Amino acid sequence: MAIYNKQNSYLLLTTDQAQALDAEAIRLGVCGENLMESAGRAVATTVADYIGTPLEAGGAVIVLCGPGNNGGDGFVAARHLEEWGYPISLRCSVLPSALKGDAKKAASKWRGPVEVMSDAGFKEAAGIVDCLFGVGLNKPIEGELANIVDAVNNAETFVLAVDIPSGLSADTGLPMRPCIEAGATVTFNFKKVGHTIVPGRYLSGGNSNIVVSDIGVPDNALSAITSRESENIPDFWGTNFPFSGPQSHKYERGHMLVLGGKEPTLGASRLASLAGLRVGAGLVTLAAPSETYPVQASALMDVMVRRFDSAFGFIGIVNDPRIKAVLVGPGAGLGEKTVDLVKQVGAKNKHLVLDADALASLVNRVDVIHGLKSPEIVLTPHEGEFAKLFPSLDFKSDRLDAVREAAKSTETVVVLKGVSTVVAAPDGRVTIATNAPSWLSVGGTGDVLSGMICGLMTQGMPAFEAASAGVWLHGEAGMLAGRGLIASDLLDVIPRVLP
Repeated sequence: MAIYNKQNSYLLLTTDQAQALDAEAIRLGVCGENLMESAGRAVATTVADYIGTPLEAGGAVIVLCGPGNNGGDGFVAARHLEEWGYPISLRCSVLPSALKGDAKKAASKWRGPVEVMSDAGFKEAAGIVDCLFGVGLNKPIEGELANIVDAVNNAETFVLAVDIPSGLSADTGLPMRPCIEAGATVTFNFKKVGHTIVPGRYLSGGNSNIVVSDIGVPDNALSAITSRESENIPDFWGTNFPFSGPQSHKYERGHMLVLGGKEPTLGASRLASLAGLRVGAGLVTLAAPSETYPVQASALMDVMVRRFDSAFGFIGIVNDPRIKAVLVGPGAGLGEKTVDLVKQVGAKNKHLVLDADALASLVNRVDVIHGLKSPEIVLTPHEGEFAKLFPSLDFKSDRLDAVREAAKSTETVVVLKGVSTVVAAPDGRVTIATNAPSWLSVGGTGDVLSGMICGLMTQGMPAFEAASAGVWLHGEAGMLAGRGLIASDLLDVIPRVLP
């Protein structure tokens, strides 16, 4: 099954952007009827790919059409499927005469019967095609159609959603109950934001079952929209990734500094330090308090370990002009001393990553971040830390808007970790990761991630792209390490997922 590989294929569209793109294509001379014809044929092709030939399918294909253009796509798909020999049961929520525009034209070409909407035969069908509502739906499905959605979900039959599962918000990935639970989705031109954020990603069928089809929108139609949302894939950040040249040396690849930890979390800073090396930092130094220096120095062979006895001593290490980026947080300890170190490091001309204990120490003290002078700063909270740092931002109701507002208000790059990790820049750009396995949820993996991000920034990668790349590489490493991983397993596989 081919996935459409359009230029800028990482772009994600909101509802408004998707509608504006279609409108611009029509303004540029593309016939709306032709767009619908291409969309419907793509739907039919995807159905055939999933259920097999008419003989293999072993039952009727039920096409559920709604009152708008999504329903028009269904009429086109039904026509092609019938021409290819599939038995079709087409059901429409309105009379064909009530359809408008291109949808009405599409319905006029359908020569078979148009049945009233019902759940008859759902369990016996070879497949159900959901063309009830597209991305424009902005309120819950009600009445008889709500009952139909429930019946579809209870049928245990393959369901293909068209553009987006009916009842799913294309902008937030949250269902407006009820919502179709699709086994696969075929969408057009680009994925929508709702296809990537959980639970929308799962309701759409999961990554490998979201098919993006080219329906003939010209590339120059993109000039009508400004998409700030991107799927976090290498196509987005790859041109910024630091690749070493044949004559490069360790100092050209940058020197990274990690604030060493305190008992009982000494391993956190070691994981972060080694992760920075694995993604290509030329040198990594772990600055350890005197009481833990012997342990850290004896545990690390590839990382330099330097002793400090006070905040003044740590800042003395930071002042080394060769150090490009500093990571504060993993195992750093909670309290005012950590806040003071953040302030002092933030006064230097060093890129800065704040994680774990640094973030926890800044709860109710976010104003401290505003005063930092670092060229670029990345915050890497998990959901619990984010809720405490930004209590007025409800990431559960709109994940993208919450992270975007946090980045804007702090003028930092914010990484909200989770099953749908979102990276947001102060200028409003966001990336959404879709590749992290569930088994990454184990202690220490966040320390590895912060180390990877800092390591990439150390090599000169811009903070937003570095954070996005770190998140993607982290997910790929988790997939490669497999179920049952522990955080240190990631260190061994990072080199195998580097671009």
